[in-house]
Amino acid sequence: MKAAAGDRLIVESTRDGEHRRVGLIVEVGHADGSPPYLVRWLDDEHETLVFPGPDARVVHTVR
Repeated sequence: MKAAAGDRLIVESTRDGEHRRVGLIVEVGHADGSPPYLVRWLDDEHETLVFPGPDARVVHTVR
């Protein structure tokens, strides 16, 4: 998985009753775009360091 600051991280729910999470990648851990990513979650503006799992995908912004 590769990303850049400004891309969105989508994490699908793996449990019934939970919603998908969408976040803005504000910082990338490595120059090649590999994780970890500092993500600001759009639902609560909380920032967390994320090592995405198989339930996550990156949506690239148009540059």
